[in-house]
Amino acid sequence: MFQHVTTGLEPGRGRATDGRMSVIPVLPNALARRLFLHRHGLGDMPAGPAKGVALCGVIDRIGFVQVDSINTVERAHHMILWSRRPSYRPPALKRLTEKDRALFEHWTHDASILPIGVFPHWKHRFARAHDRLRRDWNRWFSDGYEAQLDTILNRIAVEGPVSSSEVGEGEERRGGWWEWHPSKTALEWLWRTGQLSVTRREGFRKYFDLTERVIPDPHRLPDIPADDHINWACSTALDRLGFATTGELQAYWNAITPEEARAWARAELAAGRLIEVDIEGADGKPRRSLARPDLMEEVASLPPAPNRLRILSPFDPALRDRARAERLFGFFYRIEVFVPEPKRQYGYYVFPVMEGERLIGRIDAKAFRDQGALRVRAYWPEARQTMPKVRLARLKAELARLADFAGCERVEFTEGWLRDGS
Repeated sequence: MFQHVTTGLEPGRGRATDGRMSVIPVLPNALARRLFLHRHGLGDMPAGPAKGVALCGVIDRIGFVQVDSINTVERAHHMILWSRRPSYRPPALKRLTEKDRALFEHWTHDASILPIGVFPHWKHRFARAHDRLRRDWNRWFSDGYEAQLDTILNRIAVEGPVSSSEVGEGEERRGGWWEWHPSKTALEWLWRTGQLSVTRREGFRKYFDLTERVIPDPHRLPDIPADDHINWACSTALDRLGFATTGELQAYWNAITPEEARAWARAELAAGRLIEVDIEGADGKPRRSLARPDLMEEVASLPPAPNRLRILSPFDPALRDRARAERLFGFFYRIEVFVPEPKRQYGYYVFPVMEGERLIGRIDAKAFRDQGALRVRAYWPEARQTMPKVRLARLKAELARLADFAGCERVEFTEGWLRDGS
């Protein structure tokens, strides 16, 4: 099942220091994909409860769900959860975030919804953001923005939550982030530095309140030492990735620096709490990575993923790192939202399609709720992925489930929608 290669390299260093040879295990591509999908909740049958504690467990397992505004079928955070628990419906996430306060919204690599238990770690991120914004103020903002900070805080303290549309009336757009007006920029500044938190969304509009009125004290008050925070960031990233380079560890939460990730890896390797392993890519080429010492035993015990077909969000955690997804699955994917229509290879917002442990195609679908229809413009199988009757039936069944999730009564197919995958 597994291969080993003998090298003269000391793990993580690049050259043997004592003349002994080090044996690096090789994880075959099929098993690497299996482990990665199990860690991301895609190696199990999509079933089970999707509310309350159970839904929190799904989010904790994958770490976070990315928030995105595009609503071609359903927004990314909802599709991510639906792909794992088809009984999921958006009100369950809203309750956990806005009423139960079991989740909160902030930045990882992008806007995301995270378990409330990680909030103390985000205080390190707030401090770095504060220092960076203060240091680089003049690179991004014109004079006048800083004066808005106290004004915004005082208004929210007295009047309660506000959205960006409720502040800055009559202000000019003077060169802040994305040409925002000063009050909008102040809101985002105060959110990114932890002084404000998102208390709710109406539609997709964020409402901000003082953090002490949003985040429960048991999660807001603790201060975590820097070394403990680095260990947490790397350990939990590795737990969710299964294997990773130091760059992938750093990028997972985007909560520490690359050097902090490298230093952590060196120390863990020296202590025997990590091993090096070569991960075979879809093209057969190995990539040196880090893993827990029991990696091979764990992989040997994993069952194959069910042969269920799933339509995934383009922002699914299993696909967020496009380079990693391409290495593991041989699946090249880019969103073409900002590509002019004549130059698009596939479509405006195309959904990856997974079957079992492989990415087998991509589909262009859009919900027309006012007409009760989910319309499928095209499906492109990946190269050498044919569409026999059984697979086609699986795809249509998943589209019917997606239509129901999107509030549509039926699926409509454009003539010639099934493209040639040769």
